Amino acid sequence: MGRSRETFNKKKVRTTKEKKRKDKLAKKQQKKETEKKSGLDDMLAYVDAYGNITSTPPEEDKKVESKLEDIEISVPRDTSEPQDLIREGVVEMYDTQKGFGFIRDSISKESVFFHVNNTRDDVSVGNRVSFEMEKGPKGMVANNVGIVK
Repeated sequence: MGRSRETFNKKKVRTTKEKKRKDKLAKKQQKKETEKKSGLDDMLAYVDAYGNITSTPPEEDKKVESKLEDIEISVPRDTSEPQDLIREGVVEMYDTQKGFGFIRDSISKESVFFHVNNTRDDVSVGNRVSFEMEKGPKGMVANNVGIVK
């Protein structure tokens, strides 16, 4: 028996709602099945001899045991100290308003930060200076900066 006063649009809306409900139920069933299949084996990752992460386990004869103490999770700190702490260089940039600048080291050709509080003499761009290297919070810092005569 047909429904009374059922227009084409109402019938279309009803069928699309039923289709969405069935699709949702099918997706739910599929998700339940895949959850049962996946387990701990899907979550494991292996490291090959070259340090690459892979999903395939290594061959039995190529396995290497490692100690827990040897594994480092973070980046190792640089414990090396520079050999010569007193160096010379040229002031390549100096901001008088803010009170800081950079010195181009004559040996390593690296830029070293310095602050006006760490200077003995008044310096300007192009001056040849001597300075002591110290470890700062963001890297090496020039301290005790003075003009070379």
